[in-house]
Parts: sequence; structure tokens; C-alpha cells
Amino acid sequence: MKVSGKIALVTGAAQGLGKAFAATLLENGAKVLFSDVNSEKGQETLKEFEKRFGQDNVVFVKCDVTSQADMEAVFQQVRDRFGGLDIMCNNAGIGGESREMWEKTVDINVKGMIRGTYLAMDVMRQDKGGRGGVIVNVASMAGINPNPFGPVYCATKFAIVGFSRSWALNPECSGNGIRINMLCPAFADTALVADIDNTTVGSPTAAKEFIDKIGIMTPEYVAEGFLDLVQDETKNGAVLKMGKSFGKVYHEY
Repeated sequence: MKVSGKIALVTGAAQGLGKAFAATLLENGAKVLFSDVNSEKGQETLKEFEKRFGQDNVVFVKCDVTSQADMEAVFQQVRDRFGGLDIMCNNAGIGGESREMWEKTVDINVKGMIRGTYLAMDVMRQDKGGRGGVIVNVASMAGINPNPFGPVYCATKFAIVGFSRSWALNPECSGNGIRINMLCPAFADTALVADIDNTTVGSPTAAKEFIDKIGIMTPEYVAEGFLDLVQDETKNGAVLKMGKSFGKVYHEY
């Protein structure tokens, strides 16, 4: 897939990995609508992107992925502003293991991803007038391997991989020109990792030692893997693992 001229939507993209994904799409000539629940940070990123890539190529919309109405409004805006959708990245996600937070983690990481996938499929389906396209759902190495410091987070990422692989194999997708791939990075330099004291269960010191052992990637490096999943039209149902110690490896089941 040539990214230039394509229309993309990225959730949770005011900062961190989502911002890096939006930036690499813009750098390669796509028009991008990005969303985030953090309006202040989103507006800051919008100004930065407009300066770098032009006001006609990027739009920011405040959106809570747990809200069906918010998400439907975002998809309506991408159609109204750019005329369709070719690339969808369900990136919005949080960590939170406490009794007060775990349901919110599930609501954002799992339900938000499912909601975004279904809405993207509706726009992309060729039997409904769409052009086909690619959906990249951002999971984690915690979607493949257990994470002793984030059981709920780990469960949500396993859910992303299972849901996405299942739909990728369904003729409703492939028969309508839709590919679905999964990105599974290890630790990256993001707010989620920086806030590890508040987003893990058990000893924060042990969690930090675990992170130090695995290593931390830059968001820009992870964005290289994201772009591979978008551009390589042979990839459908692919699970790309990324880590500082081992680079980019496609996971085999």
C-alpha cells in the first residue's frame, strides 16, 4: 500500500506511540485525523503537525473511545473532511490494575478497540461503497506473553490479539478488501511506562527492574513497525513483535 494520498485515523494520538504513528503517516503523504481524550495535549500536537505538514492534511478531534457517540462523530468527521478512510489505527490504551481502575482499563483497551474496528470496517467495506483498507490494532508483547505486574493490562492485550486475528481470517474482511494486523511492542518511552508506579500491581521496584531488563524503545522506532504493517499488502492477521533487544519479529503461532 502506498501511504501517499491515503486517509488515516489514529486514536489516542496526542502523545506517545499514537503521535509517532500519526507523524509517520503524515511524513509519508497521508492525510490524518487523530483523536485523544486529552484535548489540551491534542491541540498542542495539532499545532505542531500543522506547522510541519500543513493545515489541510491533519485534523484533531477530542474523543473518548468508550463513548459510541464520540466514536461515531470521529468517523463522520473523517468522512466529511477527507472523504473516506483507508488506514485505521486503534491505539488508545491505558494501564490500571487497581480495584478502582481495572474496569476502565478493559473499557478503553478492549471495548474501545472493538468499537473502532467495527466502525472502520463499516466505512472500508467494498460491499458498502468503501475502498477496502488496513486496520492496525495496537496490542503489546503483553498480548503474547504473561506480564506479572499487569494481569488486567495483559488480559486486554491478549483480547486485542485474539479479536483481531479472528476477524482477519473471516471472509467478511478479506472479501471486502480489509486487512487487520496487530502491533505488539515491548516497553517504549511513553507516559504509560513513565507512570509505572501507578499502573502496575505489586512492587514498583520489581516492575522497574523488569522494564530495565527488557529495555525501552523510542516511539519513532515502534512507528517503523507500524508502517510495515500498513504498507505490506501480504500481511493480514500478522502479529509484529518489537523489542529493544530483538528488533522486529513476526510472531508465529
